[in-house]
Amino acid sequence: MTNPEIAGVFETLAILLELDGANPFRVRAYREGARVVAAEAEPLADKVDEAGAIEALPGIGKDLAQKIRDLVKTGSTALLEELKAKFPPGLIELTGVQGLGPKRVRAVYDELGVKSRADLERAARAGKLRGLPGFGEKLEQKIIHALEHSQPDLGRTLLAGAWPVAEAIAARLRKVAGVEEVELAGSFRRRRETIGDLDVLVCGTNAEAVMTAFASDPSVAEVLGQGETKSSVRLKSGLQVDLRLVPRESFGAALLYFTGSKAHNIELRRIAIEKGLSLNEYGLTRSEGQVAGRTEEDVYRALGLHWIPPELREAQGEIGLARAGALPRLVTLEDLRADMHVHSDRSDGKGTLEEMVRACRERGYAYCAITEHSKSLAMAQGFDEARVRRSVKEIEAVRKQVPGIEVLHGLEVDILADGALDLDDDALALLDWVVISLHSRLDQPGEVVTPRVLKALEHPAVCSMGHPSARLIGTRPPARLDFERVFERAAALGVAMEINAQPDRMDLSDVNARLAKARGVRFVIDTDAHSVPQLDHMRYGVFNARRAGLTKEDVLNTLPVERFRKALHGRAPEAARKTGAAPAAERATAKQATPGRAPKAGAKRPHPKRSPATKAARKP
Repeated sequence: MTNPEIAGVFETLAILLELDGANPFRVRAYREGARVVAAEAEPLADKVDEAGAIEALPGIGKDLAQKIRDLVKTGSTALLEELKAKFPPGLIELTGVQGLGPKRVRAVYDELGVKSRADLERAARAGKLRGLPGFGEKLEQKIIHALEHSQPDLGRTLLAGAWPVAEAIAARLRKVAGVEEVELAGSFRRRRETIGDLDVLVCGTNAEAVMTAFASDPSVAEVLGQGETKSSVRLKSGLQVDLRLVPRESFGAALLYFTGSKAHNIELRRIAIEKGLSLNEYGLTRSEGQVAGRTEEDVYRALGLHWIPPELREAQGEIGLARAGALPRLVTLEDLRADMHVHSDRSDGKGTLEEMVRACRERGYAYCAITEHSKSLAMAQGFDEARVRRSVKEIEAVRKQVPGIEVLHGLEVDILADGALDLDDDALALLDWVVISLHSRLDQPGEVVTPRVLKALEHPAVCSMGHPSARLIGTRPPARLDFERVFERAAALGVAMEINAQPDRMDLSDVNARLAKARGVRFVIDTDAHSVPQLDHMRYGVFNARRAGLTKEDVLNTLPVERFRKALHGRAPEAARKTGAAPAAERATAKQATPGRAPKAGAKRPHPKRSPATKAARKP
């Protein structure tokens, strides 16, 4: 089992224990264990036979360590099987519905016999939830909304959850004698945020050895079928993986076909027919034989198209761009020069300030922003004004401790219920980088939450908006924002929208990022890392950006640090003119300012450009 899979089992155990009325301290131990395992960089499966190696992890005692060993060796534990036998399988899914948790799920199960999403929706629409202790009509409506706007799992796996095992399977197959090429296809290759199953294509000469290596992989729980050219297995995680052995002359056509999407493939087949050709997984052919098929590039070229990156293959206009030679040069992980949303143990992170900065430098970043929470998130040790003032010295100290990377003093500031920010202007003036985020009242109707966000964007200290929709994939629906209004105002004010790389967020979604780009918005791609290993989640944010068609020029943290700072200095002071206050960066005194900060009060600042078109024209 991979670390994410073990962490997922621990989360499930915590939910089941809470459903069973277990001691809260025991429940908390499994939740903490899940967090520790998920943040661990080295595979725990490699340590299970090392005496004391698992127990050495913080928060992992003998009991949890033994559970980890059981999971790695057998794929399950006695406790998990015992608890799963007590409750219908649908109850675990219900605990992820916004407004519910294990205790409320147990209540609807005991009182109303609710066992599934369908049962819950019927009970809610019939008005049966409001009469239960601790519910009420408002909560009932909130649950109905959550059910309408979130999708059930339907057996899909987060891309990040599938990533390590998929790469491990591919690496194992590449070592088989006679194998020439191995590619992971399907929605995995298109970098969808979740995947239903995994397609693996292999080109090689030793079919028996390939199929044996595939079926005997340590991650496999069950072999569903095995033949000379195709095999299917189910992994211990529940993910189905299909392998196809493809001849060399057809490998590119098969990769194209099995990557998809279905709509993209239909468009390609239509073009082939117009040219008197036939296209399928075996190749592009005409009556006298094959025209192309060895590589994807050959097939696209024969159809009169440039090769299209897999992330764009969704029939969203990419074929027209490929025909015209106008495909965007998509942003890459290597283009990024900074991570602008990083937490340390000064709030709810797990690495020290120095550890997080060093880890950013080790990843090749030229600069980074440390962004603890603000005071409204008391459980996350959010910063109040006095704590921000102490933080100034801490940031100055870490700049000296870790040379070779510029550290911006940032904060993730809560958007309060009325749209105000969670810190006063004097504290905001001490910061280089202000991220605003929604963390509370996420169920507000659109006519309430949209003006709330628009008001927050107006504050002249604001640099970016973190995880703008506040969604959690599959468990929490996005806030009911009027994204067009939000994006148009953000573009006019020069506020960047974040693509948050946390695997269960990937927010903005690719759809909303496309919309934001069309409105002239600039972006930052950040990890929102709460530990050193989470800094490596950056790839998932880049995947979403690529699916949205973003280029290096669309993303601010691809800029060298001085150009990045200049982009911040162009932040529109319109709100300050309305309120009579100077922009936050200009209110900082010379003593408080850090090298490269915004100009002092009285310095000239560029006038904001009001339209997306003129905004784009002044991009650095």
